[in-house]
Amino acid sequence: MRKLEVCANSIESALNAQNGGADRIELCMELSVGGLTPSKGTIQLAMELLEIPVYVLIRPRSGDFHYSKLELEVMKEDILFCTQAGCHGVVFGALHADRRIDQSATELLMDAAGYMDVTFHRAFDVVPNYFEAMDTLRDLGVQRILTAGGQGNCSDNIETLGELVEEAEDDLIIMPGGGLRPENLDLLKETGALEYHSSAIINGPYTDLKIVRKLKKGML
Repeated sequence: MRKLEVCANSIESALNAQNGGADRIELCMELSVGGLTPSKGTIQLAMELLEIPVYVLIRPRSGDFHYSKLELEVMKEDILFCTQAGCHGVVFGALHADRRIDQSATELLMDAAGYMDVTFHRAFDVVPNYFEAMDTLRDLGVQRILTAGGQGNCSDNIETLGELVEEAEDDLIIMPGGGLRPENLDLLKETGALEYHSSAIINGPYTDLKIVRKLKKGML
């Protein structure tokens, strides 16, 4: 059965997503810069109000994904807070300056995540070699990769996404995201992916409940 993760930039968006039938929330803020870590208050309230799993984006700043030691410490502390709050998963990505996967940083953050699922986010889309990076993340024990299959929207990279899904087999979940809408969902389903990611924001600042419902209906 296909699952829909909705990237929610507020409590309002998260509730709209849940009411529209989303299977999971990626909680964040500041989607205008690609998403940043939400406040502790937002995380706590989401855990109180939502009945579906909550994954929290761990990204301390906008820009690249090559983090300093101090930034990694901030990320680790944010992850530890998520474990204390009872969150179900965290979403992060860390790269070297040359855009290869930063294995030591990923291991540090995964250790902090403990029982939670880990999704490696769209930092994956700028690595030099997708399949090499996927093998690295698989070896590290990451559960899921959020990817558009490259630059642009996910609907621009159907072939690559299909190849990643096939190569991942049952070891790793490839979750297409980036520009996913009801109009291009059928195209994305050709990749064979079983999980999908969308903000479902069309007009206004919040996730659109009707768009979430359309996406869920289209996944049947």
